[in-house]
Amino acid sequence: MGTTSFLTRARGLLRIRNQLVRECLAELLATFVLIIITLSSSAQKITSFEMKGNLLTSYLGGALAVMVGIYTAGGISGAHMNPAFTFAMCLIEQFPWWKFPIFVVVQTLGSFISAGAVYTLYYGMGERHWAREPHGDAWGGQAYGHALPLPQDAIWHYSNGSLTVSGPRETASIFATYPADYVSITNGFLDQVIGTGVLIVGVMGIMDARNKAVPKGLEPVVVALLVLSIESSMGANCGCPLNPARDFGPRLFTYVAGWGPEVFRWVEERG
Repeated sequence: MGTTSFLTRARGLLRIRNQLVRECLAELLATFVLIIITLSSSAQKITSFEMKGNLLTSYLGGALAVMVGIYTAGGISGAHMNPAFTFAMCLIEQFPWWKFPIFVVVQTLGSFISAGAVYTLYYGMGERHWAREPHGDAWGGQAYGHALPLPQDAIWHYSNGSLTVSGPRETASIFATYPADYVSITNGFLDQVIGTGVLIVGVMGIMDARNKAVPKGLEPVVVALLVLSIESSMGANCGCPLNPARDFGPRLFTYVAGWGPEVFRWVEERG
């Protein structure tokens, strides 16, 4: 009884009553969940040399991440998780314009924090452990000679300790999307306009009560299927980010984490 009373009082003290703060925290959490699952699915695919994941699992992880994000905060902030969607909601007067820059900052911050979490999960501090180099002994058995430093974390192991944006062992694409070699700036821009436009139109159609109704509570599942269909059909050119915060937040993190200013450049070998 005492414990229940204590928890009740604690909830009362910790409860956030300001609606804007509640919405911002919910949006931050939803975006964090979206991006950490999306980036982790990409990290698992790349750092395992596609032994523990492939393009399909990466797309599926991103689509399901959208579903989880909507279930996480849809009832509080609307779970926009995307400045493009927030902008569209403002255009149709379903969301106040004064909240638009606040949500964009929160979404970008959530993406940045998520990138840091994935970096910690798959890279850590680049620490190494030591192992003995095996070699044959005089009796045909196995002996161990001098100690060798071995990488401890996935990104460090995959990239041989070098954080690069291009090349066969690049790891920047774990966090941000980069165009294919053949894509021009104009085509890349058009690719994202069309892909994001299809996403927004699809979500608006799902939300419109005048259309064939989605069973209540299953809207996030249908949105996830929409995202998966776009990823599967429009991901070849630019990786299908469809979300300015999903790309800019992690890209900014890679800039400060060691990949350098090249993450913001149009690299000749990358597009």
